[in-house]
Amino acid sequence: MSDNTIAVREGEGFDAAGVLEHLRAQIPGIPAGELEVRQFPTGASNLTYLLRVDGWTAVLRRPPLGPVAPRAHDMEREGKLLQRLNAVFPLAPRPLLICTDAEVIGAPFTVMEYRPGVVVDARLPNGVQATPELARAMAEAVVDTLVELHRVDYRAAGLAEMGRPEGFMQRQVDGWIGRYQKAATDQIPEVEPLIRRIRDRVPQPGAAAATVIHNDFKLKNLIFDPADLGRVTAVVDWEMATVGDPLFDLAIFLSYWTDPSDPPALQALVPSVTTLPQFPARGELRDLYARKSGRDLSGLDWYMTFAYFKLAVILQQIYARYVRGQTRDPRFAGFGHAVRTLIVHAEGRQE
Repeated sequence: MSDNTIAVREGEGFDAAGVLEHLRAQIPGIPAGELEVRQFPTGASNLTYLLRVDGWTAVLRRPPLGPVAPRAHDMEREGKLLQRLNAVFPLAPRPLLICTDAEVIGAPFTVMEYRPGVVVDARLPNGVQATPELARAMAEAVVDTLVELHRVDYRAAGLAEMGRPEGFMQRQVDGWIGRYQKAATDQIPEVEPLIRRIRDRVPQPGAAAATVIHNDFKLKNLIFDPADLGRVTAVVDWEMATVGDPLFDLAIFLSYWTDPSDPPALQALVPSVTTLPQFPARGELRDLYARKSGRDLSGLDWYMTFAYFKLAVILQQIYARYVRGQTRDPRFAGFGHAVRTLIVHAEGRQE
């Protein structure tokens, strides 16, 4: 089975021998042999690598190259969160090492267990046919995973210090608007009215409604069992996880679940297997989550608008690094157009 990796991209490598020496001093059971390093090509934020030594495998994650925003890409925080979350939500991978010494590879990093499986994004794995039964099983597995995450007792799990539930959405709004303004490059007329709409209608749920949220929950951050695509075996990329409003988590997930009825520009920007006619529509997943979680989703439209804006900001921050020469990854050259598409879509939504 393919591990979906590529050779390490130019300029994104590190001293494999030095890393292996550090790992052997911290992690028992690594066999003799040289360290083979491959890179996971997906993802546009943290850099993620597959490590192999004679059958032993693990995953290394580090921040992106170049300057990063304060408190962003915090490897130590992500590692500590996973240490506690894995005990109560086993789909979160178990960390093996949290390295805060930037001298080892040039930045702090985490090493965690490798969960083999299949990542489903724009298409199903080769040889797999889309059927209504398979698509429904996958959709239910994904929704069940999100519901189970939102059922975690974050206080009992020792995760209360990982977030501040009171005023969570107001801080999210202020923070993401501020990040956009700092990273702005192109003039987009629709952004100011969109920002006003978002600021004018911020919901204020109490801390009692807070849960652990992934904050970037989507198909390609899930790993499926290749023998049964109706079973999720892991949830990855926890860098933005916190304690906050579960409706925000749901909206982020639904914003990535592209429908055939979505504008063509949005479908091209967020290509997803979910546009196949066999897959349930976004509204069906919303109803499924409501039924399984028991939550009131009557105010979800505002969250959806904000979710599209947040995605635009994430892409804008990456695009700004590309414009400023802090990354040479050619995938990012078209992100300016992607940001504009998301801003226009969010501003045009009816709430």
